[in-house]
Parts: sequence; C-alpha cells; structure tokens
Amino acid sequence: MKDPYKRRYLYLMLVIFGAISLSIVVFFVLYRFRGIGDVVHKLTDILAPFIYGGVVAYLLRPMCNHYERGLRHLLPRKIKGLANSLAVGLSLITGLLIVYALIIMVAPQLYQSVLTLWNSLPGKISDLLVWARATFAENEELINLLNRLNLLYSDLESWSQNTLIPYLSNIMGIVSGLSSSVYRVFMFLYNLLIGLIVACYLLASRKKFARQSVLIIRSVLQPRWADLVLNEVAFVDRMFGGFIDGKLLDSAIIGVLCYFGCLIFRFPNALLVSAIVGITNIIPFFGPFIGGIPATLLIMIESPIKGLWFAVFVLALQQLDGNVIGPKILGNRTGLSSFWVLFAIVLCGGLWGLPGMLICVPAFAVFYNTVKKLVRRGLYRKGQIEIWEKYKADYPDEPSPGSPGPADFGKNKK
Repeated sequence: MKDPYKRRYLYLMLVIFGAISLSIVVFFVLYRFRGIGDVVHKLTDILAPFIYGGVVAYLLRPMCNHYERGLRHLLPRKIKGLANSLAVGLSLITGLLIVYALIIMVAPQLYQSVLTLWNSLPGKISDLLVWARATFAENEELINLLNRLNLLYSDLESWSQNTLIPYLSNIMGIVSGLSSSVYRVFMFLYNLLIGLIVACYLLASRKKFARQSVLIIRSVLQPRWADLVLNEVAFVDRMFGGFIDGKLLDSAIIGVLCYFGCLIFRFPNALLVSAIVGITNIIPFFGPFIGGIPATLLIMIESPIKGLWFAVFVLALQQLDGNVIGPKILGNRTGLSSFWVLFAIVLCGGLWGLPGMLICVPAFAVFYNTVKKLVRRGLYRKGQIEIWEKYKADYPDEPSPGSPGPADFGKNKK
C-alpha cells in the first residue's frame, strides 16, 4: 500500500480493533475470574507431574551439566555419547541421596523433639506463667493478659478432651479422614514418581529442547527481535537459577550455623529450631522473622531466659547472613532495592501464598529489568539519552539492565 493516507487509516483501524478486542478479553477475564481460576486449578492438578518434573530438572540441571563435562573428559572417545545419559542418572541419584540423607538424619530427631515438646507442653506453659507472674507482678495489664491466655489454653484443652477426641473416636470420621489423607498422599507420591520420570526425559533432552526453542523463535521473529527474546530468556534463566541455587545454599549454611550455635550455647530443641530457622530463611525478607519468632517461643517454653538469649543469637546470625554470607553467595543478583523486595513479597505472597513468596524476588527483578530497558529505549528514541546517563551518574549503585534491549539493537540498525 503506497498511499500514506490509506496506510495511516489502516494502522488506525488496526489499533482501534486491537484496543476493543483487548478490552473485551480483559472484561471476560474479570467477569469470569472464578471460572477461569477453577479451570487453571484443574489444569494444574492434571499437569502436576510435569510441574514437579520441571522443577526437579531445573534444580538438577547445573549438577547434570557438571557431571557431563567431567565424564566427557574421563570416558574413552568411543563411548563419549553415553556421557549425557550417565550424567542424568548420576545427577538424579545424587539428588535422591541428598534428600534421603536429610530425611534419615533430621526426621527421627525432629519427630522425637516434637513428641517430647508436645508431652511436656502443659507443664512448661504452667511454669512459664508462674515465672511471668513472679517477674512482672507489678504490671497488672500483663498479668491480666497472661490470665486470659491461661484461661484460653484451659478452654482449648477442655474442648480437645471433651469434644475433639470423642469426635475423632467416631469410626466413620476416622475412616473418612484416613481415606482422604491416604488418597492425597497417594496422589502426591504418584505425581512425584511420574515427575521424576519427566525430569529424566527433560534432563536427557535439555539441549535438544533448547535448540528447538531457538529455531522456533528465529523462524517467527526478525533477527534483532529474536536476539532480544533469546537474551531476555538467558537473563531470566540466570536470575532464577542463580537466585534459587544461591538461596538454598545460603539457607543450608544458616541452618547448620544455627544448629552448632544451639549446641554451643545449650539451647533446647536444637535440631528442631535450626530446621525452622534454616527452612524459613529461604523466604526473602520475612523469612528470618517467620522462623525466628516460633523458634524463640519454643525455647521460651523450656527456659524463658534462654529464649531471650536465643532471640539475640538469631538476630546476630541474621545480621551475619545479611551482611556477609548472603552477599558473598548471592551478590546483588536481583538489582532490587529493599522497598521493591518488600513490595514483591507482599504482593506475590498475597496472590500465590508460600510459592509466590519464594519466586517473587527473581520474577519481579526480571520485570524491573524489562521496565528499565524500555525506559532507556524510549529516551534513546526521543534523543534524550543524556537523561539516562545523568540518572546513572546520580545513582551509580543502580545495576544496568542485564541484557541488551531494543535501544542497543537500535544503535546497530542501519
């Protein structure tokens, strides 16, 4: 179409049509939000084995690549083709052995700690109340609060003895509860087993799938936009992979340090509270508080003074993690300020719960990086790139976008 006026009207019609279509789609999504959510939930249940398998394969992929590189150097030339298959098997076996070792070492002691704590809980709570009344006798409001908590605990114990236990003794209640629990456990094990098989296929064909994806993207998009998409995918992979692996290692170190600290200072329930602190440390920002508060309360039930000292110990441990261990392992991978980290955790945690809190920081970091590159591109196209340079000079600690953006490709465009 050579007539510029007709071309302009055609573009205007396409823009109007696209805007109307997008408005209809958004209205349908909002109007049928619950129904769409049910469909997504059903699809998630159906595809649960593939989700589990994808997560396992993604976590084991660095180990698999490391094994394959080592095997290619060790194996004779005639059987180098087996390096990939052997690497997949070794990485899967290594992952299973790590999980098995953790279960064998931690689970029995955790069970024993929880059982002992449960049996001694009534007496410990009574001792804690007696100590609090003797220590804070002059504070009437605190004494009244403790009395109300004691009455609440007594009512809860009475309800469990008179109502809950008789109800659980009902045969139909036990049968229905057991059948439902057994079904959920069976489905989880089934999905996990199929997921491990899916993980094997994904690990074995990871390079083939990556090349197929590159072929599809380059066949659909222009070269400069294909390069942009591939660079963005590589950035997302570096962001998620580096952050998740680093956070798992960081949390494991914190859990081990907390355990040895509990042994040195003779805090009770050392393994239980260390497991709580280490696991919850995976959650960014709120993790130390989520794990530190219940762990402190568990120790305060045994000894209030030791509970206060444990709170100080956990605070010092988290300072060590935030200022030394975390930056050494993770560095400034995300490029997000504390405000945006808090915003991402609150938003994603409210939408998707605990999984959202775990992946929110790298996901929001990718979004933040994309917005920065779009802003830089807009300034470049308007001939105002000096504003971006001045911003970088005023805030030198602000990381640059992680991969080339449209502005970079625009510079090379002839």
